[in-house]
Amino acid sequence: MNRGKRAWLWPILLAVTIFTLSGTARLATPDISFQFSKDKIGHFLVFGLLATSILRIPCIRQLGWHGAIITAAITIAYGGFDEFRQSFTPGRQVEFADWIADSLGAVVAVIIYQLDTPYRQALEWSPFAKNKKIGS
Repeated sequence: MNRGKRAWLWPILLAVTIFTLSGTARLATPDISFQFSKDKIGHFLVFGLLATSILRIPCIRQLGWHGAIITAAITIAYGGFDEFRQSFTPGRQVEFADWIADSLGAVVAVIIYQLDTPYRQALEWSPFAKNKKIGS
């Protein structure tokens, strides 16, 4: 499997994981003792990760800011779908604030990925690529 096709694997696996976990009645989450809701932080981070994994797909990444906007839109829509789907799960409810956290995570992730060149290069670095350095 070439790198372009393999790049689709991570966002698909992450989306399936989100889909599966959002269909459970109760999630086991650690107490991290933040004043902010750990649920909202989790939404922010997971959907930021989903957006980053989508943006790393070569055909999307090469679109530049257009790819970033498409990625944010896909991730935000998926977050909305996920919240809607939770309404069918006993013991779960739709929370608009969760969707806002999902959306903010996606937007912040694509902005950081687009603007922070060292971060982007570190994510794209491969130990198997010939004659490539992190800074090049």
